[in-house]
Amino acid sequence: MSVRLSLALDSGDLLPSDAVSIVMPTPEHDLSELPKTAQIVQPFKPFHDHFQGQGFPCAPNSDDPCDLAVVFVPRAKALARDLVARASQRCSGWIVVDGAKTDGIDSLFKDIRKRVAVSGPISKAHGKIFWFRAQEADFADWRAPEGQVVDGFQTAPGVFSADGIDPASALLAQALPDKLGRRVLDLGAGWGYLSAQVLKNAKVEQLDLVEADHAALTCARANVTDPRARFHWADAQSWTAAEPVDMIITNPPFHTSRAADPALGRAFIATAARVLAPSGQLWLVANRHLPYETALAELFGQVKEVAGDNRFKILQATRPARARR
Repeated sequence: MSVRLSLALDSGDLLPSDAVSIVMPTPEHDLSELPKTAQIVQPFKPFHDHFQGQGFPCAPNSDDPCDLAVVFVPRAKALARDLVARASQRCSGWIVVDGAKTDGIDSLFKDIRKRVAVSGPISKAHGKIFWFRAQEADFADWRAPEGQVVDGFQTAPGVFSADGIDPASALLAQALPDKLGRRVLDLGAGWGYLSAQVLKNAKVEQLDLVEADHAALTCARANVTDPRARFHWADAQSWTAAEPVDMIITNPPFHTSRAADPALGRAFIATAARVLAPSGQLWLVANRHLPYETALAELFGQVKEVAGDNRFKILQATRPARARR
């Protein structure tokens, strides 16, 4: 089990319970000693599937009542506060809050301690864990607003580009050709900005939005109401199209933590080569320093930069390797 959580449970304050809710754990958190009745709340599909594979009941979000809630703090402050508020509204017992110093746990601890008596804290492994009685404080004002709207689009705390239209996506939207093909795929669609731009083209017959973040996809459903759109809560690295697609647009993520991880973008490129039709094309926007050209050259017959600025580059790739075999 996670070191800090194990120490907290050994403290004697937190009594065992069948109604346990574990909020936002990652595969780095070893939960093997917890009862398999504990509900995992995880909106990120790869992490959700990881714990589901271990036999835990999983959900992307939950309002189910519980006796004990464990909140693993995400990096986004507004989301962390929202998770604490939601947990306090549905929990009848203890709420445990755990996080790394780099994710703002110290600041959150200070803010919570101003409102309620806090037990612990235990500082270990560059982080902190503490707990408090759910019914002893009111965190209703920490709840994220329903239907947060920015730049005319619904977003949510913690999703990518929650504060407005991502400039890289805006650049890609401006560069897209008039001819997009009948079947288009937005790989890593986020809250749907690029998809909304694609559907302004009347010749597009079908648009698939693939997104691993359930919260972002929920926003996309609100932002993209065109009947040509189909929504998939899925890991873009393993998603398979029902039929080959004519064009893929993507602004792939490149962070697994705080460090850049170009392997994510390369995985998106591999998916694109796998699901594109032989005559299909990939349009990708990326930070200029990310070395995607090599991966593209390995999987596509032709790769070229078609637009960009000093921050971003837009790459077009055609003749996918699947078609050349």
